[in-house]
Amino acid sequence: MIRVTMYNEFYHEQTKENVKAIYPNGMHGAIKEFLDAEGSFEPMRVATLEMPEHGLTQEVLDNTDVLLWWGHVKHEEVSDEVAERVVRRVKEGMGFIGLHSAHASKPFRKLMGTSSDLLRWRESADLARVWVIDYAHPIAEGIGDYFELEAEETYGEHFCIPQPDDLVFVTWFSGGEVFRSGCTFHREQGRIFYFQPGHETFPTYYNENVRRVIANAIKWAYNPGARKIVTGHVPVKPNVLSPFRDKLEANFTK
Repeated sequence: MIRVTMYNEFYHEQTKENVKAIYPNGMHGAIKEFLDAEGSFEPMRVATLEMPEHGLTQEVLDNTDVLLWWGHVKHEEVSDEVAERVVRRVKEGMGFIGLHSAHASKPFRKLMGTSSDLLRWRESADLARVWVIDYAHPIAEGIGDYFELEAEETYGEHFCIPQPDDLVFVTWFSGGEVFRSGCTFHREQGRIFYFQPGHETFPTYYNENVRRVIANAIKWAYNPGARKIVTGHVPVKPNVLSPFRDKLEANFTK
């Protein structure tokens, strides 16, 4: 079974009554509830900002196949050491799912290598219509032509990310904006998916389509074939020595 860890800033749910009313057990609690019941994953581990090392020790990451990340107003309080630790594990093969404003998180920015925190946004409870662009992509499995969220924070282009490997979803908002809302990337052996829906003041993580996308994305990002890559100087093995080597060495020693 796939080992999933979710990092959640877990700030709004403790400081804002309207958010607490929607997510009494935190956004991570809502996501854990459906992932634990899905049947493909081990019980989801939770990490939060206030935990020692934000709950993301080397041991935790070494035992994580896919990491979900939700953050918003406390990005800069995540230590550089932990952010680098996450990036290293992604490159080694751990999957990374960036949710909503995780586009501005330290790990995501480092993985993108661009100013991925830059985009247009508006908190206006616009209707969001999430269109499937790549019907054949496994992350879109079970999703129709599109699905709608009655109210969601508006994100708009331009979104300062590198060219995605796959563009799975594009969202149209009733205010007129469009946004690349579901994008995949690869960094060395790590598979990365960014998914835009999930503002804390809306019940987005109870939506069945959003839940299906997250579960699909975890399965896609899981890379059981990741292996240690050998780099640096490697001596020639005896069984692949050139038959002409002895002659060459003899010529050089004359």
